[in-house]
Amino acid sequence: MFHAPIVPRVRKRSRPAEAGVARHEAVKFEDVRLYLVERKMGSSRRSFLTQLARTKGFIVDDILSDVVTHVVSEDCEAPSLWTWLKECGLRNLPNMHVLDISWFTDSMREGRPVAVETRHLIQDTLPTLPGCSTPTPVARVSQYACQRRTTTENNNKILTDAFEVLAESYELNQLEGPCLAFRRAASVLKSLPWAVQCLGATQGLPCLGEHTKALIEEILQYGHSFEVEKILSDERYQTLKLFTSVFGVGPKTAEKWYRRGLRSFSDILAEPSIQLNRMQQSGFLHYGDISRAVSKAEARALGNIIDEAVHAITPDGILALTGGFRRGKEFGHDVDFIVTTPEQGKEETLLPNIIDRLKEQGILLYSDYQTSTFDISKLPSHKFEAMDHFAKCFLILRLEGSLVDRGLNSTEGDSRGWRAVRVDLVSPPMERYNKSHQFERDLRRFARLEQHMLLDNHALYDKTKKEFLAATTERDIFAHLGLEYIEPWQRNA
Repeated sequence: MFHAPIVPRVRKRSRPAEAGVARHEAVKFEDVRLYLVERKMGSSRRSFLTQLARTKGFIVDDILSDVVTHVVSEDCEAPSLWTWLKECGLRNLPNMHVLDISWFTDSMREGRPVAVETRHLIQDTLPTLPGCSTPTPVARVSQYACQRRTTTENNNKILTDAFEVLAESYELNQLEGPCLAFRRAASVLKSLPWAVQCLGATQGLPCLGEHTKALIEEILQYGHSFEVEKILSDERYQTLKLFTSVFGVGPKTAEKWYRRGLRSFSDILAEPSIQLNRMQQSGFLHYGDISRAVSKAEARALGNIIDEAVHAITPDGILALTGGFRRGKEFGHDVDFIVTTPEQGKEETLLPNIIDRLKEQGILLYSDYQTSTFDISKLPSHKFEAMDHFAKCFLILRLEGSLVDRGLNSTEGDSRGWRAVRVDLVSPPMERYNKSHQFERDLRRFARLEQHMLLDNHALYDKTKKEFLAATTERDIFAHLGLEYIEPWQRNA
């Protein structure tokens, strides 16, 4: 039998160009340097993830040093990880992002470094600071703003500013529940006579949920919130905030413009298919003025103008400043007044007569008058309404600088000598004059939940007695509700 000769197997030579030489992928993200923690991850998986990140343009360092910006760990308990990191002697550790693997997978999926969110963070245990172990004053903080004194001095501004951004974001998305939750949380923190220095100090405070507490802890540790920063840098949020800053533009209109691809005022004004209503036209025309803060001196000057007009029409007319200036604020977005007269029925023509007089003086730039829809038969109202049913008008007035003590709050280089200011007037009947102030939402909530009463801008109704309660002053309303009276300047909740 014929046997084929045995031929020795030829070994393939390794190619010199590939042996032991690491590939250098193109770097796309110069400002981001990753370090993958091998502990719990394992060397094989770490090697695979390192190569994956480099193919997508990320810089991945094999050695942990102070140039690293993002430390990524997988399945590692926070205390042991942070203990190890602190033992590495890194000077830049406080500025590094210490992240769960979820941030890495999100970034690989997007093909770019995604924004760091709270859920991505592996947080260090906060050190106990002086004064953090004394929760005694917390126990006395009420869940109702009408039982808290809140001045314009805010000791927790860095926290409440973050909450206000989230509340505004939810409001722009027309999500009333989360918006209200963050506003309530901010209101509680504003009332504190001390600054929150650690999360433990918030123990027992009302209206603080898991989300708000996570934000507090994050801000106290890092000095800012990654979630808030992400919102502030979001194009949709920025655009909707810009559009709704125009007088007469609400969230729905802003959303409609955004979905059409409009991103700036010039885009809107150049779009022929958009028909602005009168209010929006005035809003754009006077945007520079009415988007700028109104000073207390300007509010006083406007009060003198309106008061003169009221008394020229009816000598016994009554004008009262309300809103933020009544609560002691130095600046506001507009100026609110309540105007009425003891002469029954005359309040129905009071606002139109004021408008006519302002027009004759040549200082009326815009007006929108809305007649009264008040109907006592529909009281009490179970629905919270920001605007009451009394007659009202929204105005834009020309305010001369010569009438303002120490001059106008103008922009640098503005030599006009006048500015446009938003003014709102509400005219209730005299017998309901003192009940038409904008009480805090919590005053209504307290009345409903604690005292079984219904309170709106028009009346106070006792559901147990099934009768309206007489009140001629705000103090009467507080008394009916069993509350200690809180001065207007202590209602900045």
